[in-house]
Amino acid sequence: MQNLDEAYRMLDAFASVGARHFDVTFLDVDGGKRGFRREQSVMQLRNSLPKLFPGLTERQQSLVVRPHSKEGVTLVQLDDLDAAALKRLEGVAFLTHSTSPGNFQAWVAVDHIGEGNKMVDVSRRLRKGVGADPSASGATRLAGTVNYKRKYEPDFPTVAIVDAHPGHIVTTEQLEQLGLIGLPEPAKAYAPLRVSSSRSWPDYQRCVAGAPPNHGQTGPDISRADFMWCLMAAQRGHRIEEIAARLMEESSKAKDNGENYARITAENAAAAVARNHGNSRA
Repeated sequence: MQNLDEAYRMLDAFASVGARHFDVTFLDVDGGKRGFRREQSVMQLRNSLPKLFPGLTERQQSLVVRPHSKEGVTLVQLDDLDAAALKRLEGVAFLTHSTSPGNFQAWVAVDHIGEGNKMVDVSRRLRKGVGADPSASGATRLAGTVNYKRKYEPDFPTVAIVDAHPGHIVTTEQLEQLGLIGLPEPAKAYAPLRVSSSRSWPDYQRCVAGAPPNHGQTGPDISRADFMWCLMAAQRGHRIEEIAARLMEESSKAKDNGENYARITAENAAAAVARNHGNSRA
């Protein structure tokens, strides 16, 4: 059941740590994109929600928001967390919520990360340190709205806030002291990478079979399988748009998380191929 107060509470939590506007996406029950609104202010979104909620129920659509923060504060999304990981983030996250039973997500506002590679590095190290999904897209289903995914029907769960600490911002030094992130990884020396001229697609099921176990040890880590498959597709010369579209057909997680997840995974894989290829020339 939808809860407008919970939706307002999430928006206010994001605003309290510097979120100035949100990109809003509407997804159908199969993860397809059915609408998009760019750069909605907190006030615009608050005013729109009472009018949007009835249509979400009628069309069985999920409402996904991507917060954009002010300069100097980076919002790090920690997705696919279990209860133990959530416990480690007490006093660190400004917002934690459940997107489905047993599936938690936390958001951490980090001050003075900086721009470019440094920002990406700290975010990546924090995700790795707490065991979060490394391919989190930076967008989340809005609290108080129903999570319409095919796998949950007919009992679709409502996204619910677990805890909120408005205005809570931490520093990289605090995260290091708490043991949540490690030292930067040393630069790796890559072997020369040959980009294949083959335009065939990799075998997705082989990537799943070769993936490490997920956090719960209940099966393969589909995020890792998706990334490896995209990496191999990029090595074979496929464009990002082609890879993302094909991943939506192959991956159950891409179908569940929508087109944005597929695009981010494809972009990260293509960037890794380009980076490795550049290092091989150095």
